Amino acid sequence: MSQSSFLEIDGSILEGGGQILRNSMSFSAVLGIPIRITEIRKGRSKPGLAAQHLKGIQLVAKMCQGQLEGDFVGSTEIKFTPKQLTGGHFEVDIQTAGAISLNLQVALPCALMADKTVTLDLRGGTNADMAPPIDYMKHVMRPILKKFKVDYSLEILKRGYFPRGGGHVRVMIMPVRQLHGIEMTEPGSVLQVQGYSFVTGTMPMRLAYEMAEGAKEYLKQLPNVNINCCKEQTSSRDNCSGIILTAETSSGCVMGTDALGGRGTTAYTVGEMVAKGLEDFIRVGACVDLHAQDQMIIYMALAKGKSSVKCGYITTHTRTAIYIATLLTKVEFTIREEGEHLNIIECTGLGLVNTNLCSE
Repeated sequence: MSQSSFLEIDGSILEGGGQILRNSMSFSAVLGIPIRITEIRKGRSKPGLAAQHLKGIQLVAKMCQGQLEGDFVGSTEIKFTPKQLTGGHFEVDIQTAGAISLNLQVALPCALMADKTVTLDLRGGTNADMAPPIDYMKHVMRPILKKFKVDYSLEILKRGYFPRGGGHVRVMIMPVRQLHGIEMTEPGSVLQVQGYSFVTGTMPMRLAYEMAEGAKEYLKQLPNVNINCCKEQTSSRDNCSGIILTAETSSGCVMGTDALGGRGTTAYTVGEMVAKGLEDFIRVGACVDLHAQDQMIIYMALAKGKSSVKCGYITTHTRTAIYIATLLTKVEFTIREEGEHLNIIECTGLGLVNTNLCSE
């Protein structure tokens, strides 16, 4: 295929990270557009593809029987020519603690446009820095994506942490004929807050309780705050601690925040910080949190009809997602300010029809 046949994408633009790679690959696979991405993660301390990026794009290539060039660790340029998306069983082993959730992000839109059910066996890190924990994909993104008429099951078979990973997650995704536009502009009132505070390895159980206590004290004005504490048993014996919170509202909104424990910060303070992040979204009247804000863009662009989502401040990740969505779909997004701290993101989606599914 000639060089001019590829849509050129600058991997260093705006956020300049792995999100450009993931969203571009997903759009390419579902729309059948060959792409060439250059300057991949140019501004990062280690530019180019890391193991988790590499495994994610190789997964997409397998799902659509596509041709992928430049797929090696450290590569700063890839070419991808997609073919027909197919369902079935796919396995990925990052072989590091790289985030399983990010591999799910890149594969999920593709699975929705396959010809039959997709089962993903994903191995790597379930809880990692700079990425949503796998719990977020289960307890926050899944309810949100149901509004687009999307559903999947997600089973956490084994936890995996830095540095060795070893986590195992199984996801089953039913393809859809078409995504439906959504309206999420009414935040509603908080019905309940669910939480999960954990330690693993040689870390003492008291740290899980202290994180939970810090969060509960900060959120004491909210109803039905329930945080489970546990010591995870994993085969890797890596040390890790963290806390995840999700809030559900009367209008059907779901928001989440999370953090891993770290040196120099007490467990109680980690719990407080995560609770403050959640309370900030609730207080300003947002309908989604910052993690969901950018992840929703690809689904809004592909869906049939108008989508409107009320957010807090617009992150660089979200502006990057909008840029890539517009580049590949030509869908126009608007961002409308709603007072000092709120914005509404809107678009009329492409209305993509899954012809793979329809041809059965």
